[in-house]
Amino acid sequence: MLRRGTPPGRVVWLGAGRGVEERVLEGARGFLGEIPLALVSLGLEVAAGGAPTRPQILLRSLPALRRAYRALLENHVDVLLGLGGASALPAVLAAKWARIPTCLLEINAKPGTATRWLAPFARRVFHAWPSSVPRRAPAHHVVLGPPLAPQFLGGPPGPEETRAARLAWGMDPARPVLLILGGSQGALALNRFARAMVPTFVSENVQVLHQLGPGRRAEGAADGPGYFPVEYIEDMPLALATATVVLCRGGASTLAEVAARARPAWVVPYPHHRDRHQEANARALGPGVRIVEESRLNAGASASLLRLCQPDGAGDREAMAEVLGRSVALDAGERLAAELLGCV
Repeated sequence: MLRRGTPPGRVVWLGAGRGVEERVLEGARGFLGEIPLALVSLGLEVAAGGAPTRPQILLRSLPALRRAYRALLENHVDVLLGLGGASALPAVLAAKWARIPTCLLEINAKPGTATRWLAPFARRVFHAWPSSVPRRAPAHHVVLGPPLAPQFLGGPPGPEETRAARLAWGMDPARPVLLILGGSQGALALNRFARAMVPTFVSENVQVLHQLGPGRRAEGAADGPGYFPVEYIEDMPLALATATVVLCRGGASTLAEVAARARPAWVVPYPHHRDRHQEANARALGPGVRIVEESRLNAGASASLLRLCQPDGAGDREAMAEVLGRSVALDAGERLAAELLGCV
């Protein structure tokens, strides 16, 4: 949420109560500067962890609605931006109850349930990709592109930035790097693939920077030269600057950042989402990425990925990077901010 008034204003995040939210928002403080940032938990997270089911969301939504309404009034919020997910329902309904203008942002290439349900309550519905806009969309649906943090707006890193990034990680700056990203929570399939294949990559002169997910270090490969395992990467622009190739899930934010840095990627969509939106996210980047089914992560895939990382894959990498460099607008964040302020 964005409050317009006496500078520096205020940003309030109504979250589901997941631990990763606090960690990600700590990173956001860097580019917010002096603007205060407050995190308010709506208590939607289930004790066992993971995403709550629809019945669990509905059961927890009434007390969450009260918490959201109180937070909106106490922080004098002037406009609400709903990002989908479990927290969107109580937050948007609380904003309507408090008569606060509401906007939605759909960052996936397929519209989520929250966007579809809550669009009638919104003054504006912003889309990162044209494919998420309904066929007969009212005029308040607007395609902006995926908003990016300022650190991603400089375009693809040049050779000197790549060299400096690799040295910052303690890598050999002359050797190619495979960056493996399983998302903020990690991905068991990618971790297992790394555990089996990292020794081969390292023996073939390819370094591997691997984000495993919090508490999941044991799922990765054994320690050794050329392998850089980390549970959570705080500085993603720096990590992407090291990369020759990226192996990742198909989360919308991850792919937008990969595209902004023009890093060729193999995308392994999470296979158990009902709408397979991660696959749609990857398809939005066209030939800038290669989509690989999780079930096909095997020795044959490893050989193809290894070739892409090595000098023989330079031509393919250049073609992919060129596509990625044209795939995202770098002014989406500025346009979104202007639209939100226009709603106040």
